[in-house]
Amino acid sequence: MLCQSSDELKELVREAKKCAKNGRVANYIPALGKANPTDLSIAIHYPDGNCVQAGDIEKKFTLQSISKVISLALVLMDRGSNYVFERVGMEPTGDPFNSIAKLETMVPAKPLNPMINAGALVVTHMIKGNTVEERFQRLLLFIQDMVRDSNISYCKEVALSEFETANLNRALVYFLKQHNIIQEDVEHLIDLYTKQCAIEMNCFDLSKIGMVFAMDGVDPESGKRIMPVDVARICKTFMVTCGMYNASGEFAIKVGIPSKSGVSGGIMGSVPGRFGIGIFGPALDEKGNSIAGIKLLELLSQNYQLSMF
Repeated sequence: MLCQSSDELKELVREAKKCAKNGRVANYIPALGKANPTDLSIAIHYPDGNCVQAGDIEKKFTLQSISKVISLALVLMDRGSNYVFERVGMEPTGDPFNSIAKLETMVPAKPLNPMINAGALVVTHMIKGNTVEERFQRLLLFIQDMVRDSNISYCKEVALSEFETANLNRALVYFLKQHNIIQEDVEHLIDLYTKQCAIEMNCFDLSKIGMVFAMDGVDPESGKRIMPVDVARICKTFMVTCGMYNASGEFAIKVGIPSKSGVSGGIMGSVPGRFGIGIFGPALDEKGNSIAGIKLLELLSQNYQLSMF
């Protein structure tokens, strides 16, 4: 078993934390700018229910782009892969996660993949339901099911802060609406998307979700199948190819664990067939990934041969 004692893990956290001084919190979203850049915590969740942890794993943070993997899983279950991938592509991109450039050059103008903002907005648009609240509750219930905690909710302050500053995402939605990829009110979709990104949990919770993906869609502690095998497989593949923004290729070489990051500093990892990882370190590198979180995953992968490649 990896890191049987939390002492091993604490030592790796101490080492990785040295990188935090080279990063910056996401202060372009005012509510996220309040985070302590020196924070770093990790939980590793095993199928038998054992959890090894280090740092302040109870500290809550918002999912941000990590939610893109979860909404994709829900929409694949709602609509099927053919419907979804007619509207959003499967290819990685070297562009920043919030870029509009590829949309202007692609024919048809569908986003390259579900992990960039344009693609994630299209995926969120596909969540079934008649109102923003109904659609959001379906996503929230899906997450609560994976974590086995009905208290998981969203941070209203972060959601409002993102809603008020989401002008680039609004531009992406208007562009996609012009090309008939999106057919709903722009403000309704931005409202749903910002609430989705503001869903809040701690490292322990996030490691449980990572474990469900790692175990091909089954919660091994309850034995419940949360999603079909193929949905989990598709999501893990996107985590490898696109999960770390435009640093995904380098991350695959150095770490080799299916992972998804968010600009709050969260990283969810899924080591196939073995365990889930939840990390929080809000100091980001220039690509928008947790700088100490990535270093921690590099150390784990190297020390315990975790790369899937």
